[in-house]
Amino acid sequence: MPLPIINSIASWILKKRIHQIELFMKYPNEVQEELLFSLLKISENTVIGRQYEFNSIKNYQTFSERIPVSTYEDLEPMIEQTRKGMQNIFWPTSIKWFAKSSGTTNAKSKFIPVSNEALENCHYKASKDLLSLYLNNNEDSQLFVGKSLRLGGSKELYEDNNTFFGDLSAILIDNMPVWAEFSSTPSNRVSLMGDWEIKLMAIVQETIHEDVTSLAGVPSWMLVLLNKVLEETGKTNLLEVWPNAEVYFHGGVSFEPYREQYKNLFPKTDFNYYEIYNASEGFFAIQDLNYSNDLLLMLDYGIFYEFIPMDTFGTPEQKIIRLAEVELFKNYAVVITTNSGLWRYMIGDTVRFTSLNPYRIRVTGRTKHFINVFGEELIVENTDQALAKACKETECEVTDYTVAPIFMDGKEKGAHEWVIEFKKAPENLHFFKKVLDDTLQSLNSDYEAKRRNNMTLNPLVLNVARTNLFYDWLKEKDKLGGQHKIPRLSNERTYLEQLLQLQFVEKI
Repeated sequence: MPLPIINSIASWILKKRIHQIELFMKYPNEVQEELLFSLLKISENTVIGRQYEFNSIKNYQTFSERIPVSTYEDLEPMIEQTRKGMQNIFWPTSIKWFAKSSGTTNAKSKFIPVSNEALENCHYKASKDLLSLYLNNNEDSQLFVGKSLRLGGSKELYEDNNTFFGDLSAILIDNMPVWAEFSSTPSNRVSLMGDWEIKLMAIVQETIHEDVTSLAGVPSWMLVLLNKVLEETGKTNLLEVWPNAEVYFHGGVSFEPYREQYKNLFPKTDFNYYEIYNASEGFFAIQDLNYSNDLLLMLDYGIFYEFIPMDTFGTPEQKIIRLAEVELFKNYAVVITTNSGLWRYMIGDTVRFTSLNPYRIRVTGRTKHFINVFGEELIVENTDQALAKACKETECEVTDYTVAPIFMDGKEKGAHEWVIEFKKAPENLHFFKKVLDDTLQSLNSDYEAKRRNNMTLNPLVLNVARTNLFYDWLKEKDKLGGQHKIPRLSNERTYLEQLLQLQFVEKI
């Protein structure tokens, strides 16, 4: 069948989903409430369903009072039982897939249960919805004329007691429908290679001869691949390699520090960037409009959402609210109940709502990745935005960064210490540092108050990292590729001190 016909048929099929998306946009709270009671009904005869008497829960208030909010550590004993072959503990259908979490630099791994329902009605459904929304907004798209370059952190799946674990991307590839593999590059064989550096070169060799129309992956690691493509081909930009490339679907880390670099790699004004918000626990939100930073919260994927206002998070006054109660522009920790049996599970992410009709969000950071040693309440969204502005004003490019506090020692005031690896360093580092600090103050009033007249915080300290510092740190920890990263912000100095031992170019 000719490719233009395939493109037309695929577009027609995917666009049929739009009216269902419009339905949950119109009746979001009703859809979520119906979903919650469906999950409770399905699971009432599981071990956890009998423990908390799911069959007698008739309203949200009873649900919220009866079932405690949980962390991975709370659920780990049940998850381990399931990994050893026991079933019907927290979800009624057999669970044989476990996503080994790649979203943390902790030594301890997490094994997130992935049910068949979650595969079909969340992860794969979301992948199709992403294409549906994109095609709905771009009528002239030729997406299916070529292939999608996918970059995951996949390693082979490992069997244990007739259950399987590995990166989520490996689970998705292993269960991928034939049509999806046909439209993707590199091959499954290359995608599942375990050695990142060998895989990187194999991806380059397989993809440079393909007609790539879209790309999908984490911005930081995708940049490594794309720069390697230019190095191997000798081209000046990627449109010389893939002239029909039209969109990059990205997620995992903020795109803002990398946006200008991608514009240089794909130098055409109508090239599109679409953000997604997904994790091992589920697929949560999709950018549904061109040229937007807001993500539509997807409400019919088998995930019931609750939120903890960050101004009460971790305090005796902590409260948990459902979707209907959220407010605009407040920072919330996300709590999910899913069709994989995660009941009131804190995923560790924070978001804020930019629209309530429909519900659109922006990811602002992690509940554990912030700096609040001096009452400054600095979050990742602040540092990403400030860094993007500083880069734009000084015409520089950043590869990676992390920030930690300098604690008061009785004589000196505190400060924030940055480690930044530049791809292209600014000509004037002192000016760069000033723009960065001034922008942080303009974005965060608490930080501004602590910086005023150096009252509590001295000016930030900037360490310019040598080339490949972050890459070498991740390689040393066996965390190359995928969604692995050093936390952007930390309330303590462990990560920063490890980097400080690996040589720097300059301290400003």
